[in-house]
Amino acid sequence: MPLIGAAAPGRARIAGWSIQTGKNRDITHKNSTHRQSAVFMMPSSRPAVLHILFALIIALFLPEQLSAATAPPWTVSSVPLRVIQGNGEGYTIKVLTRKGADGRILVDLQSMTRAMRLTYRTSAGMLSAEEAIALPGSVCTVTAGNSFARIVSRRAADPARIVQLSAAPQLLDQRLFLPISQTARLFSLWLDRDVVYSASEKTFKAWLQPRPAGRSEAAIGTLSPEPPPAFGPTRITGIEVEERANGAIISFSASGAHASASLSQPDTAGNAAFILSGASGDPATLRKIFPSGIVRSVTAERTTAGALRFSVAFDGRSGIVRSLDYQRDQRNNRYLLYVRSDADVEAIRSREKSQRIASVIRGDVEKWRLNTIVLDAGHGGKDPGAVGLKGTREKDVALNIVRDLGSIISRKWPDVEVVYTRKDDIFIPLHERGKIANRTEGKLFLSVHCNANENRSIRGPEVYILGPHKTAAALKVAMLENGVISQEADYREQYRNFSDEHLIMSSMAQSSFSRHSTTLARELVKPLDRSTSTNGRTVRQAGFMVLWTPSMPSALVEVGYISNPREEVILRDRQEQTKIAYGIFQGLQSYRTQYEASRMASTR
Repeated sequence: MPLIGAAAPGRARIAGWSIQTGKNRDITHKNSTHRQSAVFMMPSSRPAVLHILFALIIALFLPEQLSAATAPPWTVSSVPLRVIQGNGEGYTIKVLTRKGADGRILVDLQSMTRAMRLTYRTSAGMLSAEEAIALPGSVCTVTAGNSFARIVSRRAADPARIVQLSAAPQLLDQRLFLPISQTARLFSLWLDRDVVYSASEKTFKAWLQPRPAGRSEAAIGTLSPEPPPAFGPTRITGIEVEERANGAIISFSASGAHASASLSQPDTAGNAAFILSGASGDPATLRKIFPSGIVRSVTAERTTAGALRFSVAFDGRSGIVRSLDYQRDQRNNRYLLYVRSDADVEAIRSREKSQRIASVIRGDVEKWRLNTIVLDAGHGGKDPGAVGLKGTREKDVALNIVRDLGSIISRKWPDVEVVYTRKDDIFIPLHERGKIANRTEGKLFLSVHCNANENRSIRGPEVYILGPHKTAAALKVAMLENGVISQEADYREQYRNFSDEHLIMSSMAQSSFSRHSTTLARELVKPLDRSTSTNGRTVRQAGFMVLWTPSMPSALVEVGYISNPREEVILRDRQEQTKIAYGIFQGLQSYRTQYEASRMASTR
């Protein structure tokens, strides 16, 4: 076809074409490598057969040319991922793949992460994925060309883990790809869940239940469609125990040729022996002890006859072993022991229920552990806050006290993470400060300020929690602190719904934290109160916008009146600022003692 095909030698090539019907409708195709185009006019007076001929040309060849121009540089394929969530629930979703230069199947790590319903971010050949399947959650980071994956727990005290892969991720068309077996291994080791690829079924399978105790890492990854080579001496490489409601399955992974086996039934003490003639293995790595279940332990030893003897001890408290059978899995080169026991279904259900309840309680205890405190230094940057007669700026005093307080907390409580809304003289919008606290999953939010009043004789600290203004004085203080929003570029949009009604709704939303917030405020005001104070130790409430957003116990501390000449001298002194910070810490210490006592009592 001259319109589509390559130009013959010595002939002009048609670079493009246009068809016009005479009714202001045209279809144009141009070859980007040429400038000229050929135009075929077809007036409406031509015979109808020409209309049909040109329509066929368009229908047959134009889609082919357009698809060739837009086709991806690599062939898109996919592999099903079956996610099993337990109790018969789960879902199946496709994961994008492609073929590598060596013919191996490569998995798009972004697609795999989405399929597992995990969040992630990418930048410059790096992918960081975050999971919260098990508390406290973790972040896994992989980088193109680097065969080491880094796993960091969200619990600051936990050390980072490194997973070494046999192949490094490849950056192809701005996406990270990993061989399919290593993808299964990475996600299984990271999540501590069984994630495997069955080559025979061409399917990923992921179980969201924790991997059983004693599961060997040798089983992690790909299930091969072909049996491993069966030659050479037999060597046992790993042991797995899978508990069942009516017993267990003990699996011995092996390499090499088949070994003859003998099995003895459990004696009166619950001990059985499994012997593999001519087999070898490392007794130290093949020793397994289990804290629960019918299988108590599996230990290995070499015999003088050149065999490998496994002693299997059973726990009679988990059931009486009625039979112990042996079977060889030739396809996967494994030796299987099937343990059958009397199953007390009610006892099993009761035990599983107790385990679930204990797991929920542990999760709740961990969730509400006071492990993150968010400190907010009021004002900052272009907003100086209140200014004293000597030029002392509220933003400087608040920042110094917050820094000192954070240092004291880190030194006294190394298990508590300190988050600052600002550590420097910068401007942070009020609505953003609460968001910082929520994003970092803070368990307590504390905002530090200095007060001011036209009456310069008023002095002393005050502590506020969120709530409707009960006094004119509380309203005036809140208006003073909230006035900073006018300096925010988009304040009309950010605060368009903030009203007295919104304040009431926010207060109601925080009602679950109100008891803790009140306790926090009471404990804070005690060590801060000075003998010269005119305010007493009353906890006040007002509509401070900085307290509207945090979803946690929150309080705002006015450490003193910068408008009072005598207090300004105190507030501008660095030693006094450190003393104030320590006084706040004493209040936090008292609050934490009560908080954790009530938290532990609720779990008993």
